[in-house]
Amino acid sequence: MAYGETPSQTVGPYFAYGLTAGQYGYDFSDIVNPTVAGPDADGEHIRITGTVFDGEGNRVNDAMIEIWQADANGVYSENPVDVADSGFRGLGRCGTGTDADNRFWFETIKPGVVEDAKTPFVNVIVFMRGMLVHAFTRFYFDDEAALNAKDDVLQSVPADRRDTLIAKRIQTPTGIEYRIDIHMQGNAETVFFDV
Repeated sequence: MAYGETPSQTVGPYFAYGLTAGQYGYDFSDIVNPTVAGPDADGEHIRITGTVFDGEGNRVNDAMIEIWQADANGVYSENPVDVADSGFRGLGRCGTGTDADNRFWFETIKPGVVEDAKTPFVNVIVFMRGMLVHAFTRFYFDDEAALNAKDDVLQSVPADRRDTLIAKRIQTPTGIEYRIDIHMQGNAETVFFDV
């Protein structure tokens, strides 16, 4: 008799309900949500949006994306749980299951360049069903081409794969949006890092 994996052997699908409870209508507060920076935070206010696709090109409706980023001055928050202190948290989580198009989104600011880096970026962790270990990647910004060309991490990625890490700037009626999709497998697979 063959036995399947137990829920404790995969990353999901339970993480979204526990780690982004407010999105799923549970009656307890989230420690972290898609608001990374409040309206009073210093810096250029932006929205990061995207969709997670599986290896067959289907939208994933139960992924959770977590981001961690520096503030506009390139400094990481000492207390990423409380956005009230400075208006900036630096940490965000968003499940894809409550949006009709299975998108993730983050209300944030464009990060500054951290001390050891050469360009602004956002650290990203992807959780989804069937994964035994979450996946790590980064989002870079397409309007930072000169700085991106100097970044050691981005330059270590083969040139024909770098675009999987570059968010595209779009001017929308509600402000600046950076759009980037995450492809878990396939020809357009996002570059993931072994950290």
